[in-house]
Amino acid sequence: MIDIQKIKNQFPILNETVNGKPLVYLDNAATSQKPISVLETLQNYYTSINANVHRGIHTLSQLATEEMELARKKVQHFIHAKNDYEIIFTKGTTEGLNLLAYSFTSQIKAGDEIIISYLEHHSNIVPWQLLCQRTGAILKVIPMDGNGILQLDFLERNLSEKTKIVSVNQISNALGVINPVEEIVRKTRAMSDAKIIIDGAQSAPHFRIDVQQMDCDFFVFSGHKMYAPMGTGILYGKEEALNSLTPFHGGGEMIATCSFSETTYAGLPFKFEAGTPNVGGNIALGAAIDFMESIGNEVFVSHEHQLLEYAQEKLSGIDGLHIYAERAPRAGAISFNLEGIGIASDVGMILDKLGIAVRTGHHCTQPIMDFYSIAGTVRASFAIYNTFEEIDILSEGLKKAKRMLS
Repeated sequence: MIDIQKIKNQFPILNETVNGKPLVYLDNAATSQKPISVLETLQNYYTSINANVHRGIHTLSQLATEEMELARKKVQHFIHAKNDYEIIFTKGTTEGLNLLAYSFTSQIKAGDEIIISYLEHHSNIVPWQLLCQRTGAILKVIPMDGNGILQLDFLERNLSEKTKIVSVNQISNALGVINPVEEIVRKTRAMSDAKIIIDGAQSAPHFRIDVQQMDCDFFVFSGHKMYAPMGTGILYGKEEALNSLTPFHGGGEMIATCSFSETTYAGLPFKFEAGTPNVGGNIALGAAIDFMESIGNEVFVSHEHQLLEYAQEKLSGIDGLHIYAERAPRAGAISFNLEGIGIASDVGMILDKLGIAVRTGHHCTQPIMDFYSIAGTVRASFAIYNTFEEIDILSEGLKKAKRMLS
């Protein structure tokens, strides 16, 4: 049986109080908290081996290089990539998606089509809009229904030889809806030669990820949502797919040769890692993977699923509380509003006074909010250290907010 208190004790910030109340942290879809092992790894890098990587023959540089490349291998095994050089370190999901959108520019022409979905975060909308503006390509959007479920018959009508990119998230950050990416990949492969990109920012913290089984061309995610420091992230790409792209950044590390007349690029992964990387953060990302694997994926999935089901039960019992995408398969988060209370942030402010941290607003998904004709929602999102008792506290806090705001 899982000992949640033992796990919780590994997170120093969870012992803090907010407004005189014990912290109930339910904003994990925005960023998760960090265990002692990750914090100590980051500190150890800066206190013991701080040096730039790949460029020095001195001992500290060699040690830093070894530790960061070990972290790359940990990521490879975590997402079941074929090769470690298919793992590119980034600052996060947003940078990974922008890297791809920019690097595809030379392969896209006017009239080509790019497909995304209605459930995307702005970081999986805006980069493709910019690509379309640069090239004259056409952006198409998979629609959703009132339950937040994507209408995949759209693919059968719209996939063609003109389709060059399909980019969708695996889990909606705003609603927690799980998208059927395996089916999307299967339909896309059958009807086009499009490159398939999966935004795993919300799935990597909660699911077992196997990019080879998924058969996506690219997979991007952020470290800070899965217990690693901010400013860390991963772009995975199949070797052939990565080699077909032009670099996003130019500078040190990513060159094979450089002269004023011509520059040739280094091989993978360095072709896409110009400049000094976030060495300490990348090493700490490896430590976060160690932490997750020490608990086990099945434990994460089971506990967080139970939390979501319990939250659904408790919150459904509050009169006037509406849960969005209630009938869709979901993971990690529950998004809702209290009827008659027009501004979700008012609810969030009252909860904050009670020590409860949730997210309010449009969650960088304005098209979803426009679909429901709302300005935003309250979102509670879960991690391995959350408890059923914290959901009880949330429920009571929402009842108090309703009394105060009605």
